[in-house]
Amino acid sequence: MKRRDLPQHVRASAPVRLDLAGGWTDVPPFSAREGGLVVNAAIELHAHAELKIGGPLFRLVSEDLGQELECADSSGLVIDGRLDLLKAALRMFPVQARCTIVTRCDAPPGSGLGASGAIDVALVALLTCARGERLAQGEIAEHAWQLEVVEAQCPGGRQDQFAAALGGFHRLSFRDPDVGVEPITLDPAFAAALARQTVLCYTGRSRVSGDTIARVMGAYERGDARVTAALRALKDVAAGMAEALRAADLGRVGALLSENWRHQQALDPGMRTDEMARLEQAVAAAGVLGGKAAGSGAGGSIFFLARGGPDAVAAAARSAGATVLPVAWSLGGVQTW
Repeated sequence: MKRRDLPQHVRASAPVRLDLAGGWTDVPPFSAREGGLVVNAAIELHAHAELKIGGPLFRLVSEDLGQELECADSSGLVIDGRLDLLKAALRMFPVQARCTIVTRCDAPPGSGLGASGAIDVALVALLTCARGERLAQGEIAEHAWQLEVVEAQCPGGRQDQFAAALGGFHRLSFRDPDVGVEPITLDPAFAAALARQTVLCYTGRSRVSGDTIARVMGAYERGDARVTAALRALKDVAAGMAEALRAADLGRVGALLSENWRHQQALDPGMRTDEMARLEQAVAAAGVLGGKAAGSGAGGSIFFLARGGPDAVAAAARSAGATVLPVAWSLGGVQTW
């Protein structure tokens, strides 16, 4: 494609995800040494990125963080803790001319829903489209992980980027650097019931996942028996979750969510905040089959599987101070236009 034919205005979006089981096992060094296994599902809350060619400077804007910066050239794209994802993306995929890039996400920052991974994916799709390139979804996911973990120097696993790139339900296996992708096809009636009965609650307190990840994986590297056992157990729960979803067994899914959460809490003393504990207590009386923290834990969101209709659980969550977010499955993955 000739330069004059390159698009001047591009948009991209990518869904965030619910990690149903196995989160943490996709994070190095566990994923490299023992292999990880995660089951997740993309949901209809999206990260959005927009690029417009033109202007005297590069202008980078994160509406979620309320931050923006301007620079004349690539020398201003230094990784320094400020808009690092946007700067790393533009360093990896430089475009033809100065431009404005704006990002935002439907999910709250620090919600544990993989928002940064979805933003990574949206940025890679956005910039490669602006350069006249077309990548497969798996390639976008790999570049997006590289963007965040290597270029922007934020530790983490690969599950968020693959969920955002691919959409749908997946059983993802990790043996660094390889990722095995296995779609999970749900019975339509079961998928509808699972969405209807899932109550996603944002606690209002963001978690700092990088600090938690460093502590947990540091303990694993030191050979901490409790952390090692918990990571291995999380991998087993993920295998069971894939089977429960295929069997359309809501009760088993709920029980596995709770089992996963118990093992998550064994990883780090700060995994269950006071807000999360109050929320769990509030919804228990309303009737739940199970629940777990989204993402790494230590704040952010928790989601519960209601025993029947979700209204009582949602009301109990709101009474405990949580914000209830919508749940609908996103099957399409990343899109550009």
